[in-house]
Amino acid sequence: MKIKVKDILPGLIVSVSVGVASMLLANIIPKIGAASIAIFLGMFVGNLFLNQDVFQKGYKFSETDLLSYSIALLGATLSISTLMELGVSGILFIVLQMSITIISALYIGKKLGFGQNFRYLMASGNAVCGSSAIASTAPVIGADDKDKGIAITIVNVTGIFLMFSLPIIANFLYNLEPMKTSAIIGGTLQSVGQVVASGAMVNEKVKELSTLFKIVRVILLVVVVFVFGHLKNKSNIEILEEEIKDTKKGKVKVPWYVIAFFVACALFSLKLIPTQASLICKELSNKFEIIALAAIGLKVNIRDLIKQGKAVSLYGFFVGLVQIISATTLIYLIL
Repeated sequence: MKIKVKDILPGLIVSVSVGVASMLLANIIPKIGAASIAIFLGMFVGNLFLNQDVFQKGYKFSETDLLSYSIALLGATLSISTLMELGVSGILFIVLQMSITIISALYIGKKLGFGQNFRYLMASGNAVCGSSAIASTAPVIGADDKDKGIAITIVNVTGIFLMFSLPIIANFLYNLEPMKTSAIIGGTLQSVGQVVASGAMVNEKVKELSTLFKIVRVILLVVVVFVFGHLKNKSNIEILEEEIKDTKKGKVKVPWYVIAFFVACALFSLKLIPTQASLICKELSNKFEIIALAAIGLKVNIRDLIKQGKAVSLYGFFVGLVQIISATTLIYLIL
């Protein structure tokens, strides 16, 4: 579906305006940082008077597309040696953390009485990459729009609370040591935007490392969706065959910005991207990031957070709690 400029322009203008205002305010109060200011200022402005439908498409574009560009450009500033900082232990941490999250989400959802489709959506959304994972999983398992909408809402709500909580927890447990702080942020938070926002609240190093942890999770999206499709449709060969065809056609695939990130990273490592060009990419990446974080704040509807039902809220709370406990335990044992 083609994006119409007139549809995204109002929300894009607001997002850019809030982003620029945040950058200017960060010069006055540098200890808070533009990232944190952008989120809170966006939440304030959005809930006060700029939450109308006319802005939503622009907010979504700013959050998803600009953040994707930001991550792709970030690759042109990092070398392979930086990626290797995660190491085997970092990859193992992600795989185990995702597995525990999936199993826990399925178990907790069953105990709370939720249907199979909703449990699968919650598991993929929390384990991989929030709304994107839910959107990829829904058609494969045959989930309806109602389950999809509620899952996206509660996963994002959980992520918003964790986005602000994890830096505080990391400060208490690890004194903001970069690797461990990045692991708990990048290995736990639901969406890419939340990871970038939470990491940026700490410092630039943590933002970059936590994004690397998150990218590993995003890469594993294909595996998670395929497994859920197989579990749901294992008794129906025709549906499973159709699912495999869809996967081959690219309907379930690694996001383009992940591929672009690694390509840019490889080019930078081979010194095919000049230092000056890398600095420009870093500057653009930071600017796009701030605007995207402003859009994330603008999209937070506090009324929606309050309206969530008790059972669904408990579901999100318990899954988030398990994620924190498992992440801190695995960091202690592995990293």
